[in-house]
Amino acid sequence: MDRLSVAEIISKIKKELCFEAVASDYSFTIKIEDYVPYICGAVHDGHQFRKELWTNCIHTEYERWYEEDPETKNMVQSHPIVIAGCDSRFEYDLNRAPEDAVFETAWGKQLWHKPLSEDMKAKSLKKHANFYKVVHALVETVESRFGYCAIYDMHSYNWKRWDREVPTWNLGTSNVDNDRFGGVIEDWRQSLSEIEFPQGIKSTSGINDTFQGNGYFLKYITKNFKNTLVLATEIAKVYCDEYEQIIYPEVVKTVEEALKVRIPEHADKAFKLFD
Repeated sequence: MDRLSVAEIISKIKKELCFEAVASDYSFTIKIEDYVPYICGAVHDGHQFRKELWTNCIHTEYERWYEEDPETKNMVQSHPIVIAGCDSRFEYDLNRAPEDAVFETAWGKQLWHKPLSEDMKAKSLKKHANFYKVVHALVETVESRFGYCAIYDMHSYNWKRWDREVPTWNLGTSNVDNDRFGGVIEDWRQSLSEIEFPQGIKSTSGINDTFQGNGYFLKYITKNFKNTLVLATEIAKVYCDEYEQIIYPEVVKTVEEALKVRIPEHADKAFKLFD
């Protein structure tokens, strides 16, 4: 893996070169092994937290981890094109618009002992902006080459905080064209429901059940690219103990192996259904 500037990463994408890199500020990673008509993203996978923010942050390391989406990059790491955040959403949230990306409060709790300076915010927002420069170049290149692109936007959610039964998988579709892409979306929901987990974990799937797909990653791409479908795909955190901060690697591996087959199968079918 190379360490590259944003300009170098974009240059390689525009030349349709294959490479694997971390951004020069270590804020995100990108891998392109082959140019295919689908992309896997994990914007909330990151846990890094800038050291100069540590003493000013009220939330504990566990509280930050609890609201992040650990292992979502590992679930899609075997695919040809993967882009993932390295930084915690508590520094800046890649799935929120720039004006809302740096939190003042997080999940009902004040985040900082003292408000962040404009300089501190600017450091974070620069990384947010750079990420989207690369996303734009990547989607533009893939869509131009193939005529369409499917993006598997991987997230997770804390299912134990809900006081009702919730699906293992949830697709958020409120901000995509359901008239045009309804068949593609339903096909993906059905495929996810067929994944078999260890330990007797149920595999159920729903659409707009726990979340509706209101993230900025989806909205930005949908606004700028008319032939790209972003599938906001959330897995309940059945792959870890939310309260003890323990990851179940055998469950993560099960998901990775299932998606290794199901994502390219679905992307291929989506290509046929896209029009």
